[in-house]
Amino acid sequence: MAALVLGFVIYLALAAPSDAAYCLCNAGVSDAVLQKNIDYACGNGADCSAILQNGACFNPNTVKDHCNYAVNSYYQRRSQNGGSCDFQGSASVSQTGPTGVASACVYQASPSTGGGTTTPTSGGGATTIPGGSFGPTGSTGFGTTDNGASVTLSSLAMLVVSLFLSLVISRFI
Repeated sequence: MAALVLGFVIYLALAAPSDAAYCLCNAGVSDAVLQKNIDYACGNGADCSAILQNGACFNPNTVKDHCNYAVNSYYQRRSQNGGSCDFQGSASVSQTGPTGVASACVYQASPSTGGGTTTPTSGGGATTIPGGSFGPTGSTGFGTTDNGASVTLSSLAMLVVSLFLSLVISRFI
């Protein structure tokens, strides 16, 4: 019985969600740089459909707000990987989400690989994706090609691991 309780405690510890982390564009950055961030993020894996006209995060319709959404989506799809929220010093990680967003707009706070890349059409307000070569890190602006590797355990795998550990530990108790 003690082994099962211990296994359940280990399972809960492994399954506990990580702290929220958002990638947001820094204050005081020019609209031109923010737009380059949008262009890069939306063209390289971010899901930017929510910042299209009539999208849940289109309003407020500012380059800064659209930049926040785009770089955060990029960062989450890169599994919150180190340099994926730098954008040459124009963005940074925050433990709190952006303020003043529409109530229907949801910013991801944890890594995601779901969905697809959406490129906004021209004339849709502040967000345009004409292409470009501005990346999240590096002095050249081309970003990194290292997508990194991450290991994610499913709930079932965590349960199996925790039960195995509890059985091993119970032999020594």
